[in-house]
Amino acid sequence: MTTRTVLKTALTAAIMLTSLSSLAAGALSVDKQITVNANPATVWKMVGNFNGLDVWHPVVVMSEIKTGQNNQPGAERLLSLGNGATITEKLTAYSDVDTSYSYAIMASPLPVKNYESTITVSSAGEGKANVRWSSSFDANGADDQAAIDAITGVYEGGLNQLQKDFAQ
Repeated sequence: MTTRTVLKTALTAAIMLTSLSSLAAGALSVDKQITVNANPATVWKMVGNFNGLDVWHPVVVMSEIKTGQNNQPGAERLLSLGNGATITEKLTAYSDVDTSYSYAIMASPLPVKNYESTITVSSAGEGKANVRWSSSFDANGADDQAAIDAITGVYEGGLNQLQKDFAQ
């Protein structure tokens, strides 16, 4: 094989792998971050409780672990929203050390499917924390932009509330 053939084959394989992995995780993504006026450990106490989304997200009125144990991968939570809708989510990874957890939506009225998300708290310096909420998903019953807008609205609502909660 010539060097050109090897490079062409490697590039083709890389493109195919990238395409397959983006299909598995969802072709769309949202990534939002906010700086909070509190140290990361304090913010993690609030954000890092998988069963505590109702404490800091304004549209979630109740969170209940239905299966498994809180903060343990495999746990499923049922979120009740202010409009009466519910969302079922499954914790897929959790790390107090990395101040991060990942979860997947199992059932939801949101226009998404194959939804996987991660929330991470890190230092922003000067005693402040950075909260990052990101996801990948596919649109479901709506166009891509409507799905992106729905998830963006969810993230902005929660992150803006966190910023208000820790304002000094």
